[in-house]
Amino acid sequence: MRKRPIVALVYDFDGTLSPGNMQEFGFIQAIGKEISEFWKESDDIAVGQDASNILSYMKLMFDEAKKSGIKLRREDFYKFGESVELFKGVKEWFGLINDYGKQRGVKVEHYINSSGLAEMIEGTPIGKEFKRIFACSFIYNSEGEAEWPGVAVDYTAKTQFLFKINKGILSIRDNKKVNESKMEEKKRIPFPHMIYFGDGETDVPCMKIVKMFGGNSIAVYNPNIPRKKNTARRLLRQQRVNFITPADYTKESRTYEVVCSIIDKIKIDFDLANLARFK
Repeated sequence: MRKRPIVALVYDFDGTLSPGNMQEFGFIQAIGKEISEFWKESDDIAVGQDASNILSYMKLMFDEAKKSGIKLRREDFYKFGESVELFKGVKEWFGLINDYGKQRGVKVEHYINSSGLAEMIEGTPIGKEFKRIFACSFIYNSEGEAEWPGVAVDYTAKTQFLFKINKGILSIRDNKKVNESKMEEKKRIPFPHMIYFGDGETDVPCMKIVKMFGGNSIAVYNPNIPRKKNTARRLLRQQRVNFITPADYTKESRTYEVVCSIIDKIKIDFDLANLARFK
């Protein structure tokens, strides 16, 4: 038995930690398009080809960058990531929660589970806070330029990464260890020790899985957009999430209060389980 529990905080990115899609904070402007124009073209590709929305936006990024003479290397994605806007308190959030966990005898780890681009997330001011970023990415040629999608993560593909976190598998490529049978007590992070953060319908499969297996799912919403709050309320009403909170990550926020309370409960349950093992 571990001496202290590990708690995994798993975040969607767009709409959860950032108020918009990451491509909207520099990339779309660099290729000379309007935000609505870019997403309409991406949707048109998906509808016209009956294709994945994720692969469609990745293809459009690749094609438009080529037309504009923009080379998509890892460092270019990192640069675009630097401009991505974050919700209030996000930059300080990780230090706050890590400190709280330490005070309570809990190890806190942070993970990204996103349909956005891993390289852009890595370039944000919070990129180094995560133990693993599970997200879309490109394959690069010998000159270091993107030439083909390497990983495409849609809303159902996201669920696989919960099971990888559960078993302590950090490889995206792995499809063997994740499917091996393993006793519950030997899994690195049990589902009851997971907290999932998402903002909408595309997070529902992950939210439901975490909640169903005893963890906690939180629907965050942009308080400045009424329909986002309505979506969160609907998810709560449908019992797909445990809590809803405004996308505010400061120490004074409801988000902080909810997460700290969950950490307290995880620690108490962990200690009680240890006590029950001995007479």
